[in-house]
Amino acid sequence: MPVDRPPFALALARDGYAFVPGAAMRVSLETAGSLADWPDFAQSWNDLAIDAYLADHGRYRRRRHAVYTLAADGAATREPHQPHYQSRAYNPLHGGIDRWFEPLLPAIGAGASLATVLRWCARHFGALAPASAWRVEVHQFRIEARADEPGKPTPEGVHRDGVDWVLVLLVARENIESGTTTVHALDGRQLGSFTLTQSCDAALVDDHRIRHGVTPVMPLDPARPAWRDVLVVTLKAI
Repeated sequence: MPVDRPPFALALARDGYAFVPGAAMRVSLETAGSLADWPDFAQSWNDLAIDAYLADHGRYRRRRHAVYTLAADGAATREPHQPHYQSRAYNPLHGGIDRWFEPLLPAIGAGASLATVLRWCARHFGALAPASAWRVEVHQFRIEARADEPGKPTPEGVHRDGVDWVLVLLVARENIESGTTTVHALDGRQLGSFTLTQSCDAALVDDHRIRHGVTPVMPLDPARPAWRDVLVVTLKAI
C-alpha cells in the first residue's frame, strides 16, 4: 500500500513550499531520532561569531557553519571546514567570494539534535527527489535587533540559494517583531507569507521553484536584547 505523506510534504510537492507549525514539526523530527540534547543545542546560539562579510557593515548577524555529506539513509559525515560560497547569480550582494565563517562547535555538530534534523531532511526531501547522497550546508544564524539598527535576516532580499532544498527551523526568538517570511514564484509574484514565532516552526522550500526572503526584525522593547535564532539547512544532490 502507498505510504501516506504528511500534509507538509503534500504542500511542498504541490506549491514548492510549506510552513510547519512547531508542535507538529517537533513530533515529526522525533520520528527521525532523538532531540535529547535540544537545550544544549539551542543554548549554542549564544556562542556565535559576528558575520564580518555584510556589505552594509552591519553588526546584526552572527553565525556558524558546517558542511556534511548526507547519505540517502540519513547517515551524516561532517566534512573538513570550508568556506561558504554562492555565485552572484544567487546572491548579488554577498556572492562571488569565499566566506569563511566560524565552524559549528564539535559537540553541536556531532550531537543528537543536529543528527536528527539531518536524518529528517534525508527522509522527507529524499522522498520527493531521491538522491544517493546530498551535500548539506548547516548554518546557525542569530539576527540581533536594536532601536538604531534593525536586524536583517536576508539582507540580499528575496532570493534563491542555488541548491535543491532549504529547511529554515526556528530555534528561538526574543523581544522582536516582524521577521515575516515571504515566498515568491520565480517571476516575482508573491505566493504566501508566514512568521516563524514558536520553537521548531519551520519553512520548507523547493529552491528550484521558489524565491524567499524575510523582513527585518525590530525590538519590541528597545531597552532589552532582541534576537531571532534559526537553523538553516540546504541540500544539493551529489
